Amino acid sequence: MPKSKSVAWGVAATSESRWPASIAIVAAAALNFILPAKFSMGPNWLVPVLVFAILIPLSLVAPRRVSGEPRAAQIAAMALIAVVNIANVVSLGLLVAQLLTNGKAVTGPELLTSAVAIWLTNVIVFSLWYWELDRGGPDDRLTAQHAPPDFLFPQMSVPGCASEHWSPQFVDYFYVAFTNATAFSPTDTLPLTPWAKLLMLIQSAASLVTLAIVAGRAVNILN
Repeated sequence: MPKSKSVAWGVAATSESRWPASIAIVAAAALNFILPAKFSMGPNWLVPVLVFAILIPLSLVAPRRVSGEPRAAQIAAMALIAVVNIANVVSLGLLVAQLLTNGKAVTGPELLTSAVAIWLTNVIVFSLWYWELDRGGPDDRLTAQHAPPDFLFPQMSVPGCASEHWSPQFVDYFYVAFTNATAFSPTDTLPLTPWAKLLMLIQSAASLVTLAIVAGRAVNILN
């Protein structure tokens, strides 16, 4: 069901740069190179190649997020996140399967590097999802009216703590994703809608599984 429209928070800006999110997606793709081949979705270079194949033309055609952005650019941005997300889920699944079937075959260095890469990618991917979906995305957030907020930031509820035209940027969503992955719950920013709560739940679960794998295997190694 489509959301009702409401007056926007922070509509003074006319565009938002794509570069912070682009740097984050490149970092997530680069983390694939430190994964052992047996925990990677295909060759280690596959995900970075797919990312750059979408990111380069997208950045050239639409370097900034603007109101009324072409639908093709929105789809490409979502596909970019989905590629990294799917690859990270596959890596986590392969790591869990390996530990359950033949845990002794996973060495300490392999476990550490894999867990770090998967956990960091998890943070980056969900920060991108939050940024891309909150209130219809960066392009919709720039309009005078948009869907109601999916996340309640402190600046939106505490008068005087931010400028009149404050609006969340990518770094704000990255912070939300990082704290959710470490605390397994919201900290200063609350999810308001069902999809936001579900995404945060999924991210927390993936982070918990990753850290539990590291802790459990570390105990075995020490023993």
